[in-house]
Amino acid sequence: MYTFSIYILNFILKIVAVFNPKIKLGVEGRKQTFKILNENIRPNDQTIWFHCASLGEYEQGLPVFEAIKNKYPAYKIVLSFFSPSGYEIRKHSKIADVVVYLPIDTPSNAKRFIDIVHPEFTVFVKYDIWPNYLKALQRKDLRAILISAQFRRQQPYFKWYGNPFRKALKVFEHIFVQTDASKVLLESINITNVSVSGDTRFDRVSRQLSEDNTLDFISEFKGEALCVVIGSSWPEDEQILIPFINANVSQNLKFIIAPHNINDAQIDSITKKLEVPYIRFSEKDREEKANKFVFIVDTIGILSKVYSYADIAYVGGAMGTTGLHNILEPAVFGVPILIGNNHSKFPEASNMISEAGVISVNDYKSLEETLHQLIDSKDYRQELGKSNAFFIKKNKGAVIQIMDSIRI
Repeated sequence: MYTFSIYILNFILKIVAVFNPKIKLGVEGRKQTFKILNENIRPNDQTIWFHCASLGEYEQGLPVFEAIKNKYPAYKIVLSFFSPSGYEIRKHSKIADVVVYLPIDTPSNAKRFIDIVHPEFTVFVKYDIWPNYLKALQRKDLRAILISAQFRRQQPYFKWYGNPFRKALKVFEHIFVQTDASKVLLESINITNVSVSGDTRFDRVSRQLSEDNTLDFISEFKGEALCVVIGSSWPEDEQILIPFINANVSQNLKFIIAPHNINDAQIDSITKKLEVPYIRFSEKDREEKANKFVFIVDTIGILSKVYSYADIAYVGGAMGTTGLHNILEPAVFGVPILIGNNHSKFPEASNMISEAGVISVNDYKSLEETLHQLIDSKDYRQELGKSNAFFIKKNKGAVIQIMDSIRI
């Protein structure tokens, strides 16, 4: 039944691709996978395979990928993505020798992929777990681990119909989970080769502090003003944030908006609602920046550096139902953080609300009250910011624990 559903999924994706450019990238990209692999992998190559669903999982796995690459430099690294939002942004990743889309999880695709790549060691990240690929690894007695995993009772592994997925989990020689709750869930289905290592993203964001985060154009825009950085925003976030911006912007208060989607329609939607002078990243070399009150980041890849300029951060995704984006990126810079209230699937959010400096808001009124408190009180900002920075520091160490268990 699982494999049959995969064939149905493949058929549906091909139809949807006609109307959806993002889906089309994945469908067309998968057609090139085996050609790319055959051109770059030789039968006598020693290989390691890293797989991520998308960009977020790549960033989560990257500290482990880098540690493995440094420890085993003779191995050729194959990196696969399922989603275009991961592949298209990281297809030239320096961590890998070959980057491809993962073909749909049919038995024939899985066998062909594993025959070509013949990985001596495989790392899956978080949740993108494909039963036929894992079965193909098992048949060849090839090793695999799962890192930064997170499990919830609602997932198929814990349902009456979840046997194919439970069997897939049992292929992993070890599973490194983020929380004790995930370990307990796995033990309830008799999977005991589990360690609670935490979230590798803490290690990943901590490294940002040692990098050069200078962006001259942001420095020029911000000047001496207090700066609120709005990261990975969605329309539901912007619906309450833009009215606040229009009502409160001044020479002493500026805003940076980095929307999750940077297509023309989304950027136009933002600019049409703004009633104050703004500048876009794409226009930064043609316009004066210091006399603008809003900077719109209509590009990708710089948000982690932009957060270093924040006095206050708002991280999007949880005001709607799309999912909270990475709150650890601004937290490492010692910044107080606001988020929406739909964050139940993100344990770091709940933990940082209770233990650190993250505040959840659910409407314009609560946003307005909280932002005014933070804007008006430097001591309050510093208190919450220090709590966030300390939370990141004390939760580092997942990479060391995982690497201590890896022997290739």
